[in-house]
Amino acid sequence: MMTLSDYINQRLSYEEYAFSLDELQSNSNKSETAIARELSRYVEKGDIVSLRKGFYLIIPPRYSTSGQVPIQLYAKKLFNYLNRNYYLGFYSAAKFHGASHQQIQRDYVMIEQPKLYDIKKDAVHINFITTVKWPKKNIIKKTGDAGFFNISSPALTAIDLIHHQTKLGGLNRMLAVLEELLEVITKKDIEDLLSWYPYKSTWQRFGFLLEELDADTHLTQPVLEQLQQTSYYPVLLSPRSKQKAGAVNNVWKVDINIKLESDL
Repeated sequence: MMTLSDYINQRLSYEEYAFSLDELQSNSNKSETAIARELSRYVEKGDIVSLRKGFYLIIPPRYSTSGQVPIQLYAKKLFNYLNRNYYLGFYSAAKFHGASHQQIQRDYVMIEQPKLYDIKKDAVHINFITTVKWPKKNIIKKTGDAGFFNISSPALTAIDLIHHQTKLGGLNRMLAVLEELLEVITKKDIEDLLSWYPYKSTWQRFGFLLEELDADTHLTQPVLEQLQQTSYYPVLLSPRSKQKAGAVNNVWKVDINIKLESDL
């Protein structure tokens, strides 16, 4: 049976950058104590990172300086191990759509409830954000060196950023990213999103921001038409716990309670 070094090299030869303890044990004739001791040595050397109990990330030589591996190389394996639906979202998805103006030092992943604790191990930092309304559409399967991984479509990326703005540094931090996403959002992407995305107040903010960023009317019109089919009421552009929306003078009924300043 192979050593841990042999096993890691084999995984890397298959473009696999992670493994579970169960997988390792099934390929080793060593005792659990001996395997645990060997794993501990490799963690101390920085050759592997313990992401979750029983799940390890391999740090190959070409990533040793940064101490982390691009999340798309191990996302599918990690979330299969956790048995959770996921997609790379927010700023992590935006960079795949060419909206990489905002430099990020962590990865952002949308998951279904229940909540997962964020991962912060050495240089690896993964933020989990949960949703109770799992997408029926707008998740894209992309192909990378290690196989498929899931990311949000441009429209879903944009509306997720807006919906979770208070957790992500506020609208002005993301305004340049939204502007860049506009270049790749299509009418079909928005129509798919309209077919299931449930948060009306976020649609109002989304439509308002599209208009502010000079989006083509073929993107804003479907949003406005869907809003006008039901009653909708004034909302704050940037939610505040102790502030309510006041008078509005735009068709989206958005109270502009912050000064928008893009850094693009």
